Amino acid sequence: MKNSTETVFEFSATLLDGSMIGLDQFHGQVLLIVNTASKCGFTPQYAALELLYRTYKDRGFAVLGFPCNQFGAQESGSEAEIGAFCEKNFGVSFPLFAKIEVNGPQAHPLFRFLKNAKRGLLGSGSIKWNFTKFLVGRQGNVVGRYAPATKPEALATAIESLLDCPDGFSRPPSSPV
Repeated sequence: MKNSTETVFEFSATLLDGSMIGLDQFHGQVLLIVNTASKCGFTPQYAALELLYRTYKDRGFAVLGFPCNQFGAQESGSEAEIGAFCEKNFGVSFPLFAKIEVNGPQAHPLFRFLKNAKRGLLGSGSIKWNFTKFLVGRQGNVVGRYAPATKPEALATAIESLLDCPDGFSRPPSSPV
């Protein structure tokens, strides 16, 4: 991490179609950033993530999905296969990014930042499994980290509180993971 003023908006990432985007294009929005996988016991959460996205996107909310193959090789497909799977099975319309690593020396810089901003259970810096969720306020500050078992719909109140807060700095309760 460069310094304490760093936000998620200072990072860029590659979408499934291979185009690079700066996360600054989401400035002013509340974000739920999730490491995902297509062959995981938590994969059905895609449906609930999509419902959250459709429910709140017009109020300034986005879900950002980052497929990862680091946990049980549960995301072994190509970017095209990942996109087709998510569209066909869950109607995913929120942004999905190219496959990344979230732990280890090749971890994407965004996930290094997220893990440092909100540590897991007992101060752990690593992500333990697919579908770990990070809630980000309108100014790019990480305000919550949620375990894979936390159902996306359980975050609705926290998301609404951030959407209702003009500066995006309200502090919803977070569950350590």
